[in-house]
Amino acid sequence: MTPVTPRFDLPEPDGFTRPYWDAAAEGHLLLRHCHACDRPHHYPREFCPHCWSEDVTWERASGRATLYTWSVVHRNDLPPFGARVPYTAAVVDLAEGPRMMTEIVDCEESRLAIGMELQIAFRQEEGGEAVPVFRP
Repeated sequence: MTPVTPRFDLPEPDGFTRPYWDAAAEGHLLLRHCHACDRPHHYPREFCPHCWSEDVTWERASGRATLYTWSVVHRNDLPPFGARVPYTAAVVDLAEGPRMMTEIVDCEESRLAIGMELQIAFRQEEGGEAVPVFRP
């Protein structure tokens, strides 16, 4: 029997996050929005991390962001990341306010700049969820 190589890049959706992943498959990013303090947040939680209210719902994000910081990864031993190096791991400021960890695609390292405008894209591998990434 051939051993199964664990994957470290695929999300494991559950009942709570299923709307997020379904929207991603359709090319949309969802954020959680608190109706008590009127603030969005990301990553998805069942309560607001700002005021602890449970009065939160899913709302579609614009898909726009600016680059906050990044690091070009040249070595990663976890499968399947080793086959993707070099890649750009990044933190972006979403237009709606929250920060998000992601990957920058379709952009040479020399073109990266703090504050550059980005647009959402999605990477989807066969049998996996669509994962949000960003490009200029």
